[in-house]
Amino acid sequence: MTVLDDIIVGVTEDLEARKRATSLDELRERIAGQVPARDAYAALGGLDEPRTTLKVIAEVKRRSPSKGDLAAIADPAELAAQYADGGAAVISVLTEQRRFGGTLADLDAVRARVQVPVLRKDFTVDPYQIFEARAHGADLVLLIVAALSDAQLAEYSALTAELGMNALVETHTTGEIERAVAAGAKIIGVNVRNLKTLDVDRSIFGELAGSIPAGPVVVAESGVRGPADVEYYAASGANAILVGEALVSDASPRERIAEFTAAGAGAIAARTH
Repeated sequence: MTVLDDIIVGVTEDLEARKRATSLDELRERIAGQVPARDAYAALGGLDEPRTTLKVIAEVKRRSPSKGDLAAIADPAELAAQYADGGAAVISVLTEQRRFGGTLADLDAVRARVQVPVLRKDFTVDPYQIFEARAHGADLVLLIVAALSDAQLAEYSALTAELGMNALVETHTTGEIERAVAAGAKIIGVNVRNLKTLDVDRSIFGELAGSIPAGPVVVAESGVRGPADVEYYAASGANAILVGEALVSDASPRERIAEFTAAGAGAIAARTH
């Protein structure tokens, strides 16, 4: 069993408990009371042409399977506010409990505090989770191609759009990128961490990003340690980066986001001129 398989077993068990506690009809009622989802595609520069800036998706993340505890994060809303003040285009909130220490309460707190789009970061394996994300105010959900069949990817993408949200469609191989493109993904992430082994290989982004056609926002996921990594991703075709560990473990996340944004803009300028 791979690490991803093991995570999904736990996610499915926790999901069944939430289904027993809250019906789909209740989620639909909550959705009806939500303001419309914010446009994460636009926030990430999807409507801009040419895309001359690098956007940051800043993550509220307490721990990870690969590194263990990262930060206590007693007040996720305050951390998210610092991210937004620093210029983050989207806030990502981990809601998976067993491996990442996240909860839907974290999502609620962040949603109430910031005005930028919010990503519900979890392992989506059931349509219920997409309704759940919108009911808790998420504007964006994560769809991991490696965890879904083509039929599921199509179904979940359609449901996400029906609810007014966007999907960050995560890939790790050329074949997964082809599947994401075939599903009509508008935001495609290339995760340089192999979720089956947790190994990180930053060079994968440079090898794969060029195979993504014009149109989708291209997001580099994982592996950001500092400006040099940001410059590499931006020079290799990233329109945005998703950063967790480097921000939650930093005493000045607001300033770090500004630093990453500047590093990315410089690399994009060099790439396009």
